[in-house]
Amino acid sequence: MVMTVAYVYPWDVVSDPDAAARYADLGVDAVALAAAYHTVRAATPLHPEHRLVDARHAAFYLPVRDEAWQGKRLRPVEPSWVASDSYRSARDALKAAGLPVYAWTVLTHSSRLGDLHPDLTVVNAFGDRYPYALCPSNQDVVEYCLTLVEEIIALGEPDGIILEACGALGFVHGGHHEKTEGGDWGPIRQKFLSVCFCAGCSARYPDASALRQQIREAVDSGEPEEMPLAAPIAEIRASVAADLRKLLVNRIRELAPDTRVIVHANSDPWATGPFATVAPDLGVEVDALVAMAWPGPAASAPNIRALRAIAPDTRIAGYVLALPPKPADGSAMLAEMRALAEEGVEEFHLYHAGLASGTRLNAVREAIAALRATRPVGGSVLGA
Repeated sequence: MVMTVAYVYPWDVVSDPDAAARYADLGVDAVALAAAYHTVRAATPLHPEHRLVDARHAAFYLPVRDEAWQGKRLRPVEPSWVASDSYRSARDALKAAGLPVYAWTVLTHSSRLGDLHPDLTVVNAFGDRYPYALCPSNQDVVEYCLTLVEEIIALGEPDGIILEACGALGFVHGGHHEKTEGGDWGPIRQKFLSVCFCAGCSARYPDASALRQQIREAVDSGEPEEMPLAAPIAEIRASVAADLRKLLVNRIRELAPDTRVIVHANSDPWATGPFATVAPDLGVEVDALVAMAWPGPAASAPNIRALRAIAPDTRIAGYVLALPPKPADGSAMLAEMRALAEEGVEEFHLYHAGLASGTRLNAVREAIAALRATRPVGGSVLGA
């Protein structure tokens, strides 16, 4: 049974003959390898040829085949900062080291495609567009995500597939030079600013104009204690993510029934972003739901418990941070994982083996070894 998964980028492995063995030596059960990913400026502290990769736009790390994408409005772009078929090169090296490879797939986060097709992006109640956020209420975006997944299965032949941003992104975006904190918009007003009014979404609302006006007034009226928007609006928002999730998972099951399917998930019906909502019910069978756990076990516990209630028969994984501000401390990481296990987490997704220094990888290795040493065969990870 899979217990630990390390996340890496293709360039962490390509042209580094020691990378696959280094990740295998961590003791992880699998590696999540980015197949489709957004803009990132990534450190490569252990690579023999470089210390930084500037991935300047969202890219597809498998070949972009004309026969698959012809006639489609949205088409991914191959990277210029690494070989166009770098996913398979990295996959082969990792599998040669005995590691199963999961295709880490970011679906709706693409500033490049959003800039080219602004009508397909999220637009808030004030008319401000979020170019990084493709909205899957639009059929062109759904078709893009579906083709992306089909091509990853066909070309990448992964042992598993991890769906990130399986729904729309919202107001919160960790982009370059982000300068939005001074608005003092708390979590509820950020949710207001994440409600989309693109053509696809507006068509779903009973009265889009009234909803738009309600949100505009609410954003400028101070932070409310509770979400004032009606529950049916939350259901409409959640249905956008649910429709995409069901379509993609069912298609993966059809094409590759033995492939593990994992979804980054949030129990909040208003959730947007990398961890899209799966409320009020999952609606489709997946192998695991990944819950954000970077804030630590105590802060993450309510969401983990709520995900368990939504999907009682589905494994819950915790997304564990191995980077700053967390210390490079194996004992501290072990304590976090055990605390998460107390909340029902059965699988640990470790972010990020390629971005981590040697000292941090040593801490990851120590934590995994200690976790395994106290885990009975077929038992929990809570210790003896």
